[in-house]
Amino acid sequence: MIYDEQNIFAKILRDEIPCEKILETNDAISFNDISPKAKVHVLVIPKGPYIDIYDFNKNASKEEVVGFWNGVNETIEKLQIEKKGFQLKAHKGEAGGQEVFHFHVHILSND
Repeated sequence: MIYDEQNIFAKILRDEIPCEKILETNDAISFNDISPKAKVHVLVIPKGPYIDIYDFNKNASKEEVVGFWNGVNETIEKLQIEKKGFQLKAHKGEAGGQEVFHFHVHILSND
């Protein structure tokens, strides 16, 4: 599969589509999901063009990987759910439930 530059997350990264931004770093951006499945439902995406978690883990630089996961932790802290609890979900491929083919993780919490 080739990365689709017209996917919704690529458009958000280019500021073509607005989002309710939570955090932005050099390597990641987090924002509220437009169709939340929990009281807190935030997406975190890397700024690089990675299709899914496998593509990201295989092809991103060490700096991008560390920067992305630091962005996930910073988002969790900003949401103040690090002690309350949360779910972290990533989907890979259609069979895995992935709908947007730009790597992203869901942070969900019902508290």
